[in-house]
Amino acid sequence: MSNKTIKTINPYNGNALESYKQFSDDKVESYLSLANQTFKEWSTTEISHRTTLLKQLADTLITNKQHYSQLMTQEMGKPISQSMAEIEKCALLADFYITNADDFLADELIDTDASESFISYDPLGCILGIMPWNYPFWQVLRFAIPTITAGNTVLLKHAANVTGSALAIQALFEESGYPEGCFQTLIVDHDQIETIIADNRIQAVSLTGSEKAGKHIAQLAGKNLKKTVLELGGNNACIVLADADLDSHLETMVNARMQNTGQSCIAAKRFIVEAAIYDEFLEKFKNKVTSIKIGDPLKEATELSVLSREDLAKTLKDQVDKSVKKGAKVLIGNKSDKAFFEPTIITNVTPDMPVFDEETFGPVAAIIKVKDAEEAYKLAANSRLGLGSMVFTQDTETAKHQINQIPDGAFFINAMVKSDPRLPFGGTKASGFGRELSVEGIHEFVNKKTIYINL
Repeated sequence: MSNKTIKTINPYNGNALESYKQFSDDKVESYLSLANQTFKEWSTTEISHRTTLLKQLADTLITNKQHYSQLMTQEMGKPISQSMAEIEKCALLADFYITNADDFLADELIDTDASESFISYDPLGCILGIMPWNYPFWQVLRFAIPTITAGNTVLLKHAANVTGSALAIQALFEESGYPEGCFQTLIVDHDQIETIIADNRIQAVSLTGSEKAGKHIAQLAGKNLKKTVLELGGNNACIVLADADLDSHLETMVNARMQNTGQSCIAAKRFIVEAAIYDEFLEKFKNKVTSIKIGDPLKEATELSVLSREDLAKTLKDQVDKSVKKGAKVLIGNKSDKAFFEPTIITNVTPDMPVFDEETFGPVAAIIKVKDAEEAYKLAANSRLGLGSMVFTQDTETAKHQINQIPDGAFFINAMVKSDPRLPFGGTKASGFGRELSVEGIHEFVNKKTIYINL
C-alpha cells in the first residue's frame, strides 16, 4: 500500500491545515483487534460506570468547547457561533443518556406461560461508523454515545476533510476516561473500508451520508450479513399555508434553509407557498435573507460563510443553472467564488428541475407557488427522499390530519425540522432506514434477546 496522505484545507482562505498519513493494513488490523478485545471487558461493565464516564465526557466537551469549535470551523467553514452550539448540543446528548440509559437498557419483563420471561438488551460488539463533514462532532456523537453506552465499541471512518475533528473525538473519549479501544478513529480509504466491513469482528455499520454512499455501504454490509443504519440525504419541504403567521415564523423558515450555510440534510429545501400569501412571503423572505451577515467564519457575528469544499459550490451552481434553463427565475444570488456560494432564492420552480428533484446542499431556497393547501401537501410528498417536512399554519388541528399523508421520518408543525436527543431521528424512502437518538437509537445496535425460564 502507498504512503498516501490526507491534507486538510481551510475552505475560507484556502490555507493548508494538516497532513495525515493513511493507515497501513497492519495498523487497521491492530485497531480492529483492540476494539474487539476492549469489547469483551467493556460489554460487562455496569451501566452506572458507563454513565459516569459519559458525565466526564460531557464535562470534557464543555471544557474544550472553544478548541473543538475552532477546529471544526477551520476544517469545514462552519460559522464559529454554530460550531459552539454544536458542541453544546453534544453535551446535552450526553446528559440525555446519562439520565435515561439505565432505563432504556433494563431487562423488559414480559408476562408469558414461563415462570419468568423477559427481553435482554445485549451489546453486539464492534460497530463501524461512517460519518460526514457537515456536523463533524454532532453526527459522530449522536451515533457513538448511545452505541458505546449500550456496551459496544466503535470504529470511526470520518470524512477526509475533517480528519482533525475525527482524531479530536477519539482524544475526547480517552481524556474522559474511556478504556483504550472503546472509540477509535481510522484514517483509511474506500478499498480498506470494504475489507473492514467484511471482517468478522465488525458487527454492524452506521452511515450518515449521500444516497450513493448509502447504497454502496448497504450492498457491502448486505453481502456480509451486517446490520446497517442509514441516514442519507433529504429534500425537505417547507409548506407555508395562507394562514401562516409570517411575523412569528419567518426567521425560523430562513434559518431552516440557511443554517450551517445550507449544508444540512434536514434543511428546508423546497418552500411550497399558497398563492394567497405568496407575494408577502417572498418579499419578507428576501429581505431576511439579504440581511444575513456573511463573512469570516471565525468571527462571532458571521451567520453564513463558505461551503466546505470548492467542488460543492460548483455542483450547486450547476443545479441552479440547469433549473434556470428549464424556466426557473433567480430572484437573488447564484454567484459563487471558489468555496463561497451567495445565498440564493429561485422562483418559478416546478417538478423535473434539479432544485426541486435533487438535494441542494447549500444556501439555495427553491420557491414553489401553489393554489391551495391540497396542492401544497401533494407537492411536499412528491420526492424520492423522505427525511422530514414542515408546515406553517395557524390551523394545527387540520395540519395533524396530514400526518399519515406525509411519508417522511419527521413532520414538524410551526417549527423547523431538527434532531433532538429525546426524539427518534431518521428517514424513509431514499433517505435511508433505521433510527438514531432516543430509546430507538440506543436499541439499534443491541441484541434484543428473548429469555424464557421455567422452574
